[in-house]
Amino acid sequence: MFKKDRQLAADESPLTSITPGAKSKVKSSVQRAIRTKITETYPGLAPHIEEIIPKKSQLDLLKLPDRVTLYALDSHPLFYQHMDDPITPHLRIVHQFPSAFPRIRIDRGAIRFVLSGATLMAPGLTSAGGRLPSGNGSAEGEAGGGKEGEGGEEEEDKRYDGRDLEEGEVVVVEAEGKEEACMIGQLRVGTREIKEKKKGVVIDSGHYLGDGLWRMELD
Repeated sequence: MFKKDRQLAADESPLTSITPGAKSKVKSSVQRAIRTKITETYPGLAPHIEEIIPKKSQLDLLKLPDRVTLYALDSHPLFYQHMDDPITPHLRIVHQFPSAFPRIRIDRGAIRFVLSGATLMAPGLTSAGGRLPSGNGSAEGEAGGGKEGEGGEEEEDKRYDGRDLEEGEVVVVEAEGKEEACMIGQLRVGTREIKEKKKGVVIDSGHYLGDGLWRMELD
């Protein structure tokens, strides 16, 4: 989705950032509705919503290519939304509150594909280095979120000990051996089906480290 917004010239880097379009101020009533929608979609962010979008702050709305809307505060991108898809946090929000979201993990071999913008496929999640929710209990991030401490391999596996996720849910993609999430996107298939079939598309469009949205400057 955010690879680039135009054809590159011969002397340009393929890591060119997105060029934002028109910017406007978000009305206070709309901003209240956005805050509510965020806490409903991501209950783990509820304790932090005042920190992320203070009540007396002023959100900006920016139009991006491919019918994407970006919400920013003081030139800091916070959330984006593609048409009627769920409002989705920028990876900087994910990194700030990593345990506030449901998550899955790809193996080492899938990292370079994800960071090149390729479709995320099931084998990168069902291999020995991948992780999917166990299907027990509530999803990570539903009871509250925040910063995490360090732990061993057993403690790390508990991060994925939650309910199975459904098609259409927004999920954070972590990577084997890496501390920070590398992608966030909408599931095209539920995690129970991924575990059963072990093949097929999991996320075909998302926001990943190094893409145009990550590199975009709003100053």
